[in-house]
Amino acid sequence: MKIIVSKNFSPTRAWEALDVANFDGTSVRLHWTDQPYRWHINDGEEVFVVLDGVVEMHYRERGEVHKVMLNVGDIFFASVGTEHVAHPQGAARVLVIEKEDSV
Repeated sequence: MKIIVSKNFSPTRAWEALDVANFDGTSVRLHWTDQPYRWHINDGEEVFVVLDGVVEMHYRERGEVHKVMLNVGDIFFASVGTEHVAHPQGAARVLVIEKEDSV
């Protein structure tokens, strides 16, 4: 059993993660960041849940960049092949569920 108070997770560098669980190759990780990630496409699907802060998610559809603001409780689902990058607006904590060792 684990109880994690996400607001207490304050690592020293952006996108550092705390492993929460692994379900047969699917990882569940708590990330902290105050910096954008990088444009990427995951090796599978990804569920991105904002737990604290605000994140502007940029994603490409048919070569066109779109942006959506994600607040606490909002979920971004990146289907297979979705190119995206998260831009936190200040510090943010997010729960990411994806294939283990994905980009």
